[in-house]
Amino acid sequence: MRQAHLAVLGGGITGVTTAYALSLRGFAVTLYERHRYAAMETSFANGGQLSASNAEVWNLPATVLKGLKWMLRADAPLLVSPTPGWHKLSWFAEFIAAMPQYERNTIETARLAIAARQHLFAWAEAEGIAFDHKREGILHIYRDKAGFDHAAKVTALLARGGLDRRAVTPEEIKSIEPTLAGRYHGGFYTPSDSTGDIHRFTFGLAQAAQRRGVECLYEQQVSQLRPEAGGGVTISATGPEGEPSQRRFDGVVVCAGVASRGFAAQLGDRVNVYPVKGYSITVHLDDEASRAAAPNVSLLDDETKLVSSRLGPDRFRVAGTAEFAGENRNIRADRIRPLVDWVRQCFPGVDTRRVVPWAGLRPMMPNMMPKVGKGRAPGVFYNTGHGHLGWTLSAVTADMVAANVASALG
Repeated sequence: MRQAHLAVLGGGITGVTTAYALSLRGFAVTLYERHRYAAMETSFANGGQLSASNAEVWNLPATVLKGLKWMLRADAPLLVSPTPGWHKLSWFAEFIAAMPQYERNTIETARLAIAARQHLFAWAEAEGIAFDHKREGILHIYRDKAGFDHAAKVTALLARGGLDRRAVTPEEIKSIEPTLAGRYHGGFYTPSDSTGDIHRFTFGLAQAAQRRGVECLYEQQVSQLRPEAGGGVTISATGPEGEPSQRRFDGVVVCAGVASRGFAAQLGDRVNVYPVKGYSITVHLDDEASRAAAPNVSLLDDETKLVSSRLGPDRFRVAGTAEFAGENRNIRADRIRPLVDWVRQCFPGVDTRRVVPWAGLRPMMPNMMPKVGKGRAPGVFYNTGHGHLGWTLSAVTADMVAANVASALG
């Protein structure tokens, strides 16, 4: 039988894991990416956490209230631009409509995150991918009783998804991460969570996919997707020198981040992904004192909504915040400053003279659940909309969509 040929749109973490998973099932795969390399946008410098413990979805009334309260505060952890727009309004309407599914979606996300680990770790080991992987767990810290009490309720939901997360006292927090300064009401620790460099992992897996025969087409601007009456999809694109191309495939998997919404519309589907901007800083630990003062255990600070990860001996990543301002990739100094201040307050011995800022757009669905599976037209599939857990969920959703493809085209 002729081997089915699939196109994958997007060379970030979801696109690369999808291409790799399809190759494992014996499909011919061509990956389209608009940048010169894999993982150059949202998969470039995220918080670095592989965090089943952060599986709680955001669909709560408190999230909406915070967004309204902080709307005019430039350094707010959650910032909603007051500029109106139909896309934003429709997204928030669906976000509110998904509130009754909060518990169910949180439990399901935890289950998926745990399942993803076996695939991701196995692929990294099989392909020899070094990505500063650190299995020290993730520690959530809370500065007040209200935050801690809510976390206890979330922990019960995560347990229903199969995750073991335990409460820790302020003394235990200090024991788990001795470098952390400040006073805390309590915390929750998840030993099974881990951290690493998403860019190094994705770039390494893209190289592994190529070794397995995946055709990676970089610097390709995809302009049109056309479903064919007899099945399959024709893709029109422009190469790095402006040369046009048009190719027909047996199927396509859309893994294009915030661009997925536009591609879905061309294919006759509605995928209401919204770009939620997040920021990060990479602190270079250039002296021995900074290396000793930086944490080894990954943290999530509930009050500031910031996460941190140690990336090897000489880098420290801090990331977080959520900004609803459309497809805007500008790096704002007033949004970066709170991240640097957090390092200064929590880890005063770390030198912050050499800090690299970054911003990326998380592709987020209103119900906080990734869009995985078939589209309306034959041969059309989606693996997108993972929001703040793209890396955490990517390996399992890649395997899921590859199974969907095998069922339909295999």
